[in-house]
Amino acid sequence: MENRLKNLRRVVLRAVRSVSANEIETAASPDERRVLRSVKRYKPAAKTVGVIDIGSNSVRLVVYEGLTRSLAPIFNEKVLCGLGRAVQTTGLLGESEVETALVALRRFRMLCKVMKVGRVYAIATAACRDASNGPAFIAKAERICGVKIEILSGAREAYLSALGVVSGVHKPDGIVGDLGGGSLELIDVRGHRVRSGVTLPLGGLALQDSAQKSLKKAERIVKTKIAEVAQLQGGEGRTFYAVGGTWRALARIHIIQSGYPLRVMHGYTLPAADALAFVRRLRRLVEAGALADIETVTEARRPLLAYAALVLEYIILTAKPDRIVFSTFGVREGLLFEMLPERVRQEDGLISTARKMNALRARAPRHADDLIDWTDRFVKAVKLAETDEDRRLRHAACLLSDIGWRAHPDYRGDETLHVIANGNFGATTHEARVFLALAVYFRYAGIGEKNQPRTGLRVLLTPPMVERARLVGQMLRVGHLISAAHPGVLPATHFRNQKRKLILTFDARIGNLVGERIANRFKQLARLVARSGAVEVR
Repeated sequence: MENRLKNLRRVVLRAVRSVSANEIETAASPDERRVLRSVKRYKPAAKTVGVIDIGSNSVRLVVYEGLTRSLAPIFNEKVLCGLGRAVQTTGLLGESEVETALVALRRFRMLCKVMKVGRVYAIATAACRDASNGPAFIAKAERICGVKIEILSGAREAYLSALGVVSGVHKPDGIVGDLGGGSLELIDVRGHRVRSGVTLPLGGLALQDSAQKSLKKAERIVKTKIAEVAQLQGGEGRTFYAVGGTWRALARIHIIQSGYPLRVMHGYTLPAADALAFVRRLRRLVEAGALADIETVTEARRPLLAYAALVLEYIILTAKPDRIVFSTFGVREGLLFEMLPERVRQEDGLISTARKMNALRARAPRHADDLIDWTDRFVKAVKLAETDEDRRLRHAACLLSDIGWRAHPDYRGDETLHVIANGNFGATTHEARVFLALAVYFRYAGIGEKNQPRTGLRVLLTPPMVERARLVGQMLRVGHLISAAHPGVLPATHFRNQKRKLILTFDARIGNLVGERIANRFKQLARLVARSGAVEVR
């Protein structure tokens, strides 16, 4: 017990809100009161925000670093309670499931006090809105959580799921499907425009319950329900965004079985034909009992895999999407995204996250803006063809280019490659993650053949993308060498063309910065764009 309390006190150091005297006096035990008194001695460090999500299958607490465009989870815990296990046939939340959920909520309330979470929001979904004893459970849950719990209607749950995808996917265009334990929400999204959605009782637990654990009965139910959904008619040739824990479990299985080199779930993409073949194969394996002990999926989710596969199969057959993209951004992220001012919502999520990482990790964060401007001028000088996405990724690379400086010099490239490739952020594809990771790797390690990264991630990029990563990495490499990663230096350098020669000019006031190393590195950069290079002082 004493060791647990010591660990609890360590968590206190991240506290961000004071504990009231009343909360201390009403704590459940003397040990809890002692810990809460120690919490009260610490001053807030930042305004964190927490979301308690009471779903049909799991009850979860996620605490984010702050309410920003770039959401950063600092704590995430779920308990698989199965509240919706029998709602379809009995109309009730089960007694044991309710008790499990209430115990989890007591822990979550205590965790929020210990971490001094600045603001806590709570939501409940299908099981609580459909069960006749849902209101009684919610009343108990509100007393435990100390906050009002919003019971989401099906339409609102669909809307928030769509907002979550808007938050976590750059310029989404397709159908969002959020598969929970009790329901399936479907809604069309184009950029920031979200249409009206629909909710269906096809969540894993609900379908298992209504089909009496028969996959054949479940298939008849799914086929009938999905065929009636008008929202799927506009999905042909577009993207289907799969949201929800059981669909993520399917993606995890596919990643492992296919030997895919990146284990990041968000943004994992499959051609629709490949996804269809996979879910059909998985259904056969489940029916044969071949996935009964698969270790990559929690035991409580394994019985639901076949139902999730079944629903995805008929969505693909009906909507005819071009590809399936798995999203870890859903209702919780959509709830917080909705609270942001419109100007913040319009920000690019990738650039916002890169700026945050730059502010936290770079030696001189303002230097990144100099680097963005300097590479803009280089691109213009050599008339390099760039799409909007190319420019976006180059700017993000500039913002991320100094985050590895604290690592040992021999390992800065490898370390930053893995930090960026596996970073907990959205608004980017897997290919873009790897591009950024390689560009910053080359910035540290150099672009010579002997400096290639020891990773299989390159297979996710086409050869032209790898070459562009080398080019961006060399731009960063030259820019950092000139300025020592400090602001105010790069604006005093300029580019000019002399036929096929590119000349880098230094203002006289910084002329002493010129040296052989800079000249050689710049010539190497010029060769990448089919130029000869030279350095001068004026």
